[in-house]
Amino acid sequence: MARIRYEWSAIAASPKFKELTRRKTRFLAALLLFSIAYYLLLPIGAAYFPDLFAMRVAGPINLGLLFALSEFLVAWAVAIVYTRRANADFDPAAHELCDAATAAYRSTRSAKR
Repeated sequence: MARIRYEWSAIAASPKFKELTRRKTRFLAALLLFSIAYYLLLPIGAAYFPDLFAMRVAGPINLGLLFALSEFLVAWAVAIVYTRRANADFDPAAHELCDAATAAYRSTRSAKR
């Protein structure tokens, strides 16, 4: 089976690729900003609201510990949100671009013969 060669400069210059890149960058930037903001709430909360974070919930477990553990849940949630969006939106668009590039390559190759 022959390897498919893409005209990467043509793909990068296409409006569809630029639009896909723009949408994906905006979505990832929003997820990143949310993740960083949530992460920074832990040290900020511990520094400025120690009494709140020291409140006991059950036995030795306090709000600070629960908030710290919630960081893992948020990380998983961000990963799930991105995966769903990528599977529903970004990946199909990328496959369309690849299919179009493959078709263009094959048509130029067959025209040379």
